Amino acid sequence: MEYIYDMIIIGGGPAGYTAALYASRAGLDTLVVERMSAGGQMALTGDIDNYPGFDEGVDGFTLGMKMQQGAERFGARTKYAEVTGIDLVNKIKRVKTSSEELLAKTVVIATGANPRELGISNEQRLIGRGVHYCAHCDGRFYKDKTVVVVGGGNSAAADALYLSRLVKKVYLVHRRDTLKATKIYHEPLLQAENVEFVWNSVVEEFIADDRVVGVKVKNVVDEKLREIACDGVFISIGRMPVTSFLNNAVEIDKNGYIVADESTKTNIDGVYAVGDVRTKALRQVVTAVADGAVAVHYAEEYLAHFSD
Repeated sequence: MEYIYDMIIIGGGPAGYTAALYASRAGLDTLVVERMSAGGQMALTGDIDNYPGFDEGVDGFTLGMKMQQGAERFGARTKYAEVTGIDLVNKIKRVKTSSEELLAKTVVIATGANPRELGISNEQRLIGRGVHYCAHCDGRFYKDKTVVVVGGGNSAAADALYLSRLVKKVYLVHRRDTLKATKIYHEPLLQAENVEFVWNSVVEEFIADDRVVGVKVKNVVDEKLREIACDGVFISIGRMPVTSFLNNAVEIDKNGYIVADESTKTNIDGVYAVGDVRTKALRQVVTAVADGAVAVHYAEEYLAHFSD
């Protein structure tokens, strides 16, 4: 007979491993399927200063490992594999990887969201050679140097502000003439003497040989080109939810996020979406772990009547 888990969790970030912790403590036979390593995007964050309980902050990799260990202490298991498909039509759900098919009574989708790329020439080749997507991870490499931040939302504003405390100069390139970021970021950025705004502009090209030495920027109003010399570029233009493998097995919104409210329930009974992959107002570690706990609460209710 094929083995059936009580719960399969797809993704080993903070939401996934919190769900695993709560599920395994509740006595559910729980499996986490993770593509790379514990922590997800959180593991790429150098310092997390806003997660309760760590008065001096904690690095994302360490926190991710602690979350995994906490869940596995109560019996949760981890399988390292990439999920390639999912079948949610029947009561027993099927999770497909490149090497096998796994069965479960409930499924928690915790695949998160990846940084959105600019999509210009040489971007992939220059990742780690002057092109970055995480200021808190890689900003320390640019102490007393010049960097460009691309974007105008909360993430870009926060990255620019963080980098301004480390680097000599920050150019903030945004396609509009005002920030989309909430007002709390505006005044600190305007007061930062080493931050220069490059309004109504987009990055057209990386100037690079082995690594980035500058960018070509186009003004979207008059279409004039400008070259900005820099040592690194931090791209902060949003994220792309990891949902393509679902192939519309659950309801997805126009931006690719799984439609699920604070209950984490999807439109399919027994299937839950937690963390950055679901529709929500705030994507933070603390809201991800809350999702994980909530999902298990409703999964337990569902499982109590599973054989009815």
